[in-house]
Amino acid sequence: MTFTPNNITRRLLLVGLGVFLAASQVAQAAEIRVITSGAFTEAYKKLVPEFEKQTGHKVISSFGASVGNAPDSIPTRFSRGEKFDLIILSDGGLEAMIKKGNVIPGSRVDLVRSQIGAAVRKGTPKPDISTVEALKQTLLNAKSIAYSASASGTYLSTELFPKLGVADQLKDTAKKIMSERVGAVVARGDAELGFQQVSELIYFKELDFIGTLPESVQQTIFFSAGLVEGSTEQDTAKQLIKFFQSPEVAETIRQTGVDPVAAR
Repeated sequence: MTFTPNNITRRLLLVGLGVFLAASQVAQAAEIRVITSGAFTEAYKKLVPEFEKQTGHKVISSFGASVGNAPDSIPTRFSRGEKFDLIILSDGGLEAMIKKGNVIPGSRVDLVRSQIGAAVRKGTPKPDISTVEALKQTLLNAKSIAYSASASGTYLSTELFPKLGVADQLKDTAKKIMSERVGAVVARGDAELGFQQVSELIYFKELDFIGTLPESVQQTIFFSAGLVEGSTEQDTAKQLIKFFQSPEVAETIRQTGVDPVAAR
């Protein structure tokens, strides 16, 4: 190739353009802090690396319970002054954070629907929870029961157990699990029966999933995203929300045991 002044100028311009575009991409890449909880966690862990790959953004992730006073629960971490850009938790928990002024009003976006299920340690008898009466008898017969300190456990202990008339009988056998997944407790043999969001039980190979609560006493919980007050990366957070809502990732989300809202 002959290097004429015009050719050299053209090559220099192309090199300069490439450097400019690369620098622009780096400049546009952002770093966002996200905290998520419960039923959406498995889907989140699968999807975030793909989002980072597609956009160049970096996501710093934290995890905690939607409600409660555990040291790692989301409300506790906000009360300690920890900073985040995006929060994903149960709809009730998110609404509480909005009322406290932690989350921007009107920014809520429902991502998935989740239901409560039960599991036992693999190889042990599988009790019947297919009807309300069967569920009641299973609860009364269980030597030990573990339930989450988050949204599902709050529903069980404050609404379902009293509704079934078994709250008093379960005082010594049912235990709220703090800062740990119920599945881990059951897998160790520290509880005979465990209740939590389906998506938080099905990934334990040491467990046998026995089913969801009967429809008449089931609680369907939405896990929703909200923009945190004071965040300087709201546009990037909105990008991540749209990614979670996209039809392309719906099947991945379903495989984790929850139902995408936007895909319906």
